[in-house]
Amino acid sequence: MFNALVVTKDEASGKTAAAVQQISDNDLPQSEVRVAVDYSTVNYKDGLCIGPGAGLVRSYPHVPGIDFAGTVEQSSDARYQPGDKVVLTGWRVGEAHWGGYAQKASVRADWLVPLPKGLTTRQAMAVGTAGLTAMLAIMALEDHGLTPDRGEVLVTGAAGGVGSVATAILAKLGYQVAAVTGRPETAGYLTSLGAARIVARADLTEVTRKPLEAETWAGCVDAVSGPMLGRVLKQMKYGASVAAVGLAGGAPIEGALITPFILRGVNLLGIDSVMQPYANRLRAWERIARDLPMDKLEAMVEPATLADLPRLGADILRGQVRGRVVVDVNA
Repeated sequence: MFNALVVTKDEASGKTAAAVQQISDNDLPQSEVRVAVDYSTVNYKDGLCIGPGAGLVRSYPHVPGIDFAGTVEQSSDARYQPGDKVVLTGWRVGEAHWGGYAQKASVRADWLVPLPKGLTTRQAMAVGTAGLTAMLAIMALEDHGLTPDRGEVLVTGAAGGVGSVATAILAKLGYQVAAVTGRPETAGYLTSLGAARIVARADLTEVTRKPLEAETWAGCVDAVSGPMLGRVLKQMKYGASVAAVGLAGGAPIEGALITPFILRGVNLLGIDSVMQPYANRLRAWERIARDLPMDKLEAMVEPATLADLPRLGADILRGQVRGRVVVDVNA
C-alpha cells in the first residue's frame, strides 16, 4: 500500500473532492514502466484537476499530477531498468492518465526521459513542466535568430513558474531580461533571478488604438496571453519572435494583429510541452541541466506535501503561487 492524492466525484451532486488515501499497486493503470515517485509539482492544470476539473478529468477516481521524477521500479521496456532515474512531463499524465501525486506511478515508456546528469529528481521537479516549457520557448526564440546582442527580451507573467525559470535561464545566457509582473512585491524576487528591469503589468495592458508602437523587444516569452500579448506584438522589433505558452483557449487577443506580422515580420511561435517528440524533450532537459543556474532554481522553490495539495490547487487558480512548488510525495 502507498499514499496518493485521490480525486473522487459524487455522481448525484457532480461535486469533486480531493484527499490523501492509501492505494495498492493493483489500483494503478497497467502500463510498461512502474516508477517509485520522489517528487511532483503544482501547475495550473493540476489546480483544474484537483478542483472542478473543467473537462480535464474524464473519469474518477483520479490521481492528478502532470509531472514527476523518480526511480524505475519495474519495466517491460528494454530502455529502462530498475534503478534508472527518470522524469516525465506531458502526454496528458495527471489529466487522462493517473499522474504524479502518488508514491508510485505506472506509465508508457515513451513518455519518460532519462534524468540528465547533473540533475537530482528534486531539481528536475523544481524545473518541472513549467521549466521545460520555458526552455522550449527559449530554444524556439534562438532557433528563430534571437541572440543576446539584439536587445531586451520581455518575459510576461515573470513571477509564475514558466516566467521564473525563463528569467533565470535567459539572464544566465547573457540576455537583458525585462520581467513583467502585476505584483510589485515580487520585484526583488525577479531581480534576484537576474531580471535587468521590472515592467509593471499595467504598462502593457492599457488599451491603445495604435496599430504599431516603438520597436522595443528583441524577443518575448509570453506566459499570459490575452490583451497583453496583443499589446506586446505591436512593440516587437523587426523580425523578432514571441514564444507564446500561456492560457491557450483563455483570454482573447486584441488589436490589429496583422500589422506587426506584415510590416515588421514578427513571428508568433506557439509552444506546447504536452506531446513533444522525444528528441526535443531530451534536448531541452539536457540544456536545462547545463544552462539553468541551480542557485537561482533553489530560490524559486516552495516545498509541499500531498496533504497541502487541495489548498495549493485552489491557490494556483487564484494566481497566488509564486515560483515553483515542489511536492515531496514521501513526506
